Amino acid sequence: MSAVLPPIRPEFERAPVSLDVGAVEASRPLPLARRLWQLAPLRQGLLLVLLALVWEAAARWADNDLLLPTFVQTTQAFVKDFASGELLDKTLISLSLLLQGYALGAAGALALTALAVSTQLGRDLLATLTAMLNPLPAIALLPLALLWFGLGKASLLFVLVHSVMWPLALATFSGFQSVPETLRMAGRNYGLSGLRYVAQILVPSALPAILSGLRIGWAFAWRTLIAAELFFGASSGRGGLGWFIYQNRNELYTDRVFAGLATVILIGLLVERLGFDTLERVTVRRWGMQR
Repeated sequence: MSAVLPPIRPEFERAPVSLDVGAVEASRPLPLARRLWQLAPLRQGLLLVLLALVWEAAARWADNDLLLPTFVQTTQAFVKDFASGELLDKTLISLSLLLQGYALGAAGALALTALAVSTQLGRDLLATLTAMLNPLPAIALLPLALLWFGLGKASLLFVLVHSVMWPLALATFSGFQSVPETLRMAGRNYGLSGLRYVAQILVPSALPAILSGLRIGWAFAWRTLIAAELFFGASSGRGGLGWFIYQNRNELYTDRVFAGLATVILIGLLVERLGFDTLERVTVRRWGMQR
């Protein structure tokens, strides 16, 4: 029985296609204005300028410096207070406390999460503590902290640790749970266990979730610190930016109040753009783990 040969496809020639003028135009470099518009910092800077113009127009329309100073007046107060050193000193006090509380909260969250991924008791402990304490506002614990630790920075550190630890622990543990089973098996095949397993397998794989938790913890800590300093400064006569805002509010220096608020906003923008965005760009985005 003879084998059936497959059919032979006939050969043919395709005529060359002329270049499309539209395709040639599309391949040309974009104009400078469009290339500049694609830069996110430039677009965000233009939005800030627009908000400043709206602020200036609204303040001039209200015509009441006590209620709403103009953008120009706030800028002058900001420059004057920084030149005198008062606003800079208050900012350094707040940032020093923030970094200490943030580091302690992050260390506690990572230790609690490492225990949760290692033992069942640790998972039960993490689930119980986060369910109890995460919904509790950190500022609500300040009166109790003042009773326990007195009028000192220990009270502020206590509420800062509380504001950072629980959201970071939840985000980190959620990231650990999303690690693919293939990577887990690879780590076990290499004999990794305990802290080595967490540091070499879970942390790199869950880094996007960890960075998200660090960002959320930073925002919570910064808001909690300013709010706590308003109360803490009123109680003890000391404090950072929160006390600066509270004191000038009592003295009816509204332009200086807005200068303090602008400092809080600027620090938040700098930390987000120069800190977390840069860290994400050189890690998870560079590795293709995040768009």
